[in-house]
Amino acid sequence: MAQARKRGGIFASFGFQVLAGMALGLGLGLLARDLGTEAGQPGHGLSEALRLAGSIFVQLLRVLVPPLVFTAIVASIANLRQLQNAAALVWRTLAWFALTALIAVSIGIMLGLVLKPGLNTTVAAAAASAPHTSGSWLDFLTGLVPSNILGIGASTTLADGAATTSLSFNVLQIVVISLVTGIAALKSGAAAEPFLAFNASALAIVRKILWWVIRLTPIGTIGLFGNAVGHYGWDALAQLGAFTLAVYAGLALVMFVVYPTLLASNGLNPLKFFAGAWPAIQLGFVSRSSIGTLPVTQTVTENALGVPRAYAAFAVPLGATTKMDGCAAIYPAVAAIFVAQFYNVPLALSDYFLIVFVSVIGSAATAGLTGAVVMLTLTLSTLGLPLEGVGLLLAIDPILDMGRTATNVAGQALVPTLVAKQQGTLDMDVYNAASGDLPVEPDETTQRAA
Repeated sequence: MAQARKRGGIFASFGFQVLAGMALGLGLGLLARDLGTEAGQPGHGLSEALRLAGSIFVQLLRVLVPPLVFTAIVASIANLRQLQNAAALVWRTLAWFALTALIAVSIGIMLGLVLKPGLNTTVAAAAASAPHTSGSWLDFLTGLVPSNILGIGASTTLADGAATTSLSFNVLQIVVISLVTGIAALKSGAAAEPFLAFNASALAIVRKILWWVIRLTPIGTIGLFGNAVGHYGWDALAQLGAFTLAVYAGLALVMFVVYPTLLASNGLNPLKFFAGAWPAIQLGFVSRSSIGTLPVTQTVTENALGVPRAYAAFAVPLGATTKMDGCAAIYPAVAAIFVAQFYNVPLALSDYFLIVFVSVIGSAATAGLTGAVVMLTLTLSTLGLPLEGVGLLLAIDPILDMGRTATNVAGQALVPTLVAKQQGTLDMDVYNAASGDLPVEPDETTQRAA
């Protein structure tokens, strides 16, 4: 693969291909928007093609998440037999999740108070509306208990008088199922060896298929980015300019100030981290899905950042469901202050402590659900603020979601890297060799079990 890159030069670089996909998607999205994206308008066909290309790509990634998480975690538990510090890895991971969330929500509160987005807005009160879904503190407990052995649930929606049933998976439940299965396999001794061998073979097959799908990222990027540009609320940015500025300023501070500071303080080159994690960060930005990006995040964490596979297989899926500095820390902090300012509801010091508490702990409570709206409703309901305030922000949510998800993904790769470095298991040769391109194909990589 390296020889192919040399022959093709920069044009064969995965990073260049994704950036080119974003540029082409931007152009096609603007064209579709100018032509009109509604049915019967000239740009409708182009808009639908972009939407279809992007949604199919994310769907291909998402369908690989359950088998990847299950086989990788079971294999990691089998490999963790060789480690003496498995418990320390778990507690350090959770501690870093909480610490980085605490820093992120503090930045969000500071920016909300300084920029006052709720007072500097022209959005109309008529835009307020209660969301269809909301977060609850009971979601964490119910989300931990699998509804079936596959961690799959069904939901029914009504549209035009017809009922449509769709299947979805809960990654947190799959993590629980995988952990229990892996531990049971270890306790079963020799009788479980055939199962563990089969699981290892299944993991190799899943990783091969995943590699094929990842290579489609430039095409998926065209559809995802083009669809976002063509459809979502760029026009609403003027009304919510201060709010957008506050959110993106917070995201930038966390990603480009806090994260590099944490890396440097642990003896790691921040530029090498971003070079290694960049394919996942890019995909997170255009896909707006931490779960959809999870396979790529896990790939770069292991093969570009040098985190041991046995540990990364546990930490990255857990992070994809509970580690969301963008969606669960910065955004709800700024948004809650926005809603309070908009409705002239004064916040006491205790309310700011509640925002911190919800952001640090609440992401786990909403891990079984999706979207920053769920986390925001949990924050608003805890503070006693009107849930109708969510409707004020929905017009630009997709635009904000790009930056939020990119920050989420960066954090999900950051914590395993820091923990592995502190535990002395990080492969520094791999980390320092990060080039910003996609890591080599799985079967070409030295397998690092521990």
